Amino acid sequence: MHLRIISASRRTDIPAFYGQWFMRRVRAGWCAMPNPFNSKQVSRVELRPDITLLVFWTRWAAPFLKAVAELKGRGFRFYFQYTLVNYPAAIDPYSPPLDRAVAAFRRLTEAIGPERVVWRYDPILLSDATDHAFHLENFARIAKALDGATRGVVISILDPYAKAARRLDRLGKEQPEFKYRVYDAERDGALMQQLARIAQAHSLRIQSCAETMDLTAAGIAPGKCIDDQLIREVFGIDVSRKKDKGQRTACGCIESRDIGMYDSCLFGCVYCYATRSFKAAGANHAARDPESASMIGQHRALPLPERRRTREWSI
Repeated sequence: MHLRIISASRRTDIPAFYGQWFMRRVRAGWCAMPNPFNSKQVSRVELRPDITLLVFWTRWAAPFLKAVAELKGRGFRFYFQYTLVNYPAAIDPYSPPLDRAVAAFRRLTEAIGPERVVWRYDPILLSDATDHAFHLENFARIAKALDGATRGVVISILDPYAKAARRLDRLGKEQPEFKYRVYDAERDGALMQQLARIAQAHSLRIQSCAETMDLTAAGIAPGKCIDDQLIREVFGIDVSRKKDKGQRTACGCIESRDIGMYDSCLFGCVYCYATRSFKAAGANHAARDPESASMIGQHRALPLPERRRTREWSI
């Protein structure tokens, strides 16, 4: 029997905003997941410790710490991708202050170990206000604050998806010091080298996330957020190394199933690719029902037929 990897979630911050719903579904043993492009197609996703490995994505784990203890008690295997970037409020208006975010990061590490909490300095947004000097000081400050609390850091250079590009353009017009600057390898390559040196000074393995450009010369190897190597090292489990076809070409992640939903995160990051409308995200969050089988709305899913279930989970 092989594990199904559940991503919770690239699309939203479940630990920060939907932890109560998630834990109700853990206790039920499954959740309903509508197709993000066709809500009439709803599938049932099993959430059982014997067949499930969880990967959480968050920038604020404090509300989820009791859930972490329960998940451990239930025998789940899981790790966290934890974003700490400490941008000005014009870019990240509702992210927790750095000192509180670091404290929550450390409490999580104390609960599950530093090898299971990966720091994300992601994405790197370049502008007059967030130039090389800003990123070097900011990255070094966070790395020092996290000494001993993590083993690795993931970086990526901002890709302005259409949803985010419009917000970035508007921000640049309203506050020119935040006008987005496209990464240039000749001009900005030194920044990558210096970030790698800072990471090395703090005993952090630094990797890139879904980068089309080769940063290995700067000391940054391509990485995987849903990572078969990390899973093998931490949990002693060999999982499929098959690339997730649902992700970008440059993404190295192995296959997983995401149970989050778009337009549901409240952090309001100007670069967010998963939120079309912050107003819609607020409305969806306000209308959430922790008793529902699905994170947003009242989607239902029937149990899998026993023959299909056996076929799905067997090697």
